Amino acid sequence: MQSKPLKIFFSGIGGSGVSAIAGFMADKGHIVFGSDRAFDKDPGHPLQKIFQSMGITIVPQDGDGIDDTFDLAVFSTAVEPDKPEVIKAKSLRIPVKTRPEYLAGITDSFKTIAVAGTSGKSTTSGLLAFLMKRLGLGPNFLGGGRVKQFKSFSNPGNFITGHSDYLVIEACESDGTIVNYKPWHSIILNLDLDHHTIEKTAQMFEILMENTKGKIFVNADDSNLKGITKENAVTFSIHNPSHYKADAIIYKPFSTDFSVNGTRFNLSLPGEYNLYNALACIALLSDIGISKDDIANVLPGFEGIERRFDIHLNEGERLVIDDYAHNPHKISSFMKTMKYQREKICYIFQPHGFGPTRLMKKEYITAFAENLRDTDHLILLPIYYVGGTASKDISSQDLADGIRAYGKSVEVLQKREDILQRVHDYKTYVVFGARDETLSDLAKAIAGALS
Repeated sequence: MQSKPLKIFFSGIGGSGVSAIAGFMADKGHIVFGSDRAFDKDPGHPLQKIFQSMGITIVPQDGDGIDDTFDLAVFSTAVEPDKPEVIKAKSLRIPVKTRPEYLAGITDSFKTIAVAGTSGKSTTSGLLAFLMKRLGLGPNFLGGGRVKQFKSFSNPGNFITGHSDYLVIEACESDGTIVNYKPWHSIILNLDLDHHTIEKTAQMFEILMENTKGKIFVNADDSNLKGITKENAVTFSIHNPSHYKADAIIYKPFSTDFSVNGTRFNLSLPGEYNLYNALACIALLSDIGISKDDIANVLPGFEGIERRFDIHLNEGERLVIDDYAHNPHKISSFMKTMKYQREKICYIFQPHGFGPTRLMKKEYITAFAENLRDTDHLILLPIYYVGGTASKDISSQDLADGIRAYGKSVEVLQKREDILQRVHDYKTYVVFGARDETLSDLAKAIAGALS
């Protein structure tokens, strides 16, 4: 990192990716200003309060907060190029970078460990940073999800700064900039349909692998990864042979016990998908010289990521869970885990974006058709839309019609209040979907009404 403190402006600072970098740079001693349309609408926003406690100055998103004293302006990809701050920064000839461009530059200054995959990046990168910190490795961390044990009055939980030159990052393929990273090691968790076709994402993962200086840790059970795995890859698995294979697995409602190469582990997260996340971390840490016994001692302490299997109510028969699952692969993995929990579940899903819903329509329908039992019910909320020029030629009703054709119980509700009015129809509720923080509020409201 640069030794001389920089004065940096972050536009769209409230977003998950930008907020992590802004907090990280402030914690490293740089002077940070920022703005966000969400803060303009809600000056009492919890994240704004956290930033202010860190010494970050928040200004309105109108351009007046930028002057020629800034060394750099970093813009969220959600901030349109015609916004006043973009125009102002360029007119003052302040160097301008997008968030992904700036992150790629930061990674060059560290021994970066890039965690990639179409599912599980947030949990795996957060778990790896947590383990490295507990093991005394002094990691730095930039994530998309909020690690519960990193949260404080001055940290939203999506970054930490450490004394070492290790940097753990969540390497997202959604905007294509994953190809710009040149990490020390890479983890490839899985490959499925999400933001792009499988073929396009595979091409990006191949470039990431080529750019990786050290080792690549790959899920040997993922059929879509088999065609791009490198010869020097270190593998982990549950089913197929690998360097780090889990066995003697005991799946419990809220945790998992398992062994790897003779060492017994306990993970305080449920389901096969979380076991894969843990195996990736065990493989990497073991490979850099950490003993499995030491890893096993600290692994049970991980409490997870916000909005990843968040339990809002667990009283007898009553259970309410909130989760970020939003693509077909995540949804299938999540619902398979929920089958261990209860016999009768009401699922509430909010699709994210018209483009993604259109791209994954068939796969969404298949995921729900295969995982909804006769005792389960699915409520679809209207597609989450944050603005822009998206073509609104698909709706949640289109998904419902396809799912109902398989004989499954499904409906579309336009108003969340309708759920609360008949909340006692079920004792177990699962709320899930991406990006929209108010889904957690819905889960809390359901939990409150049930209890």
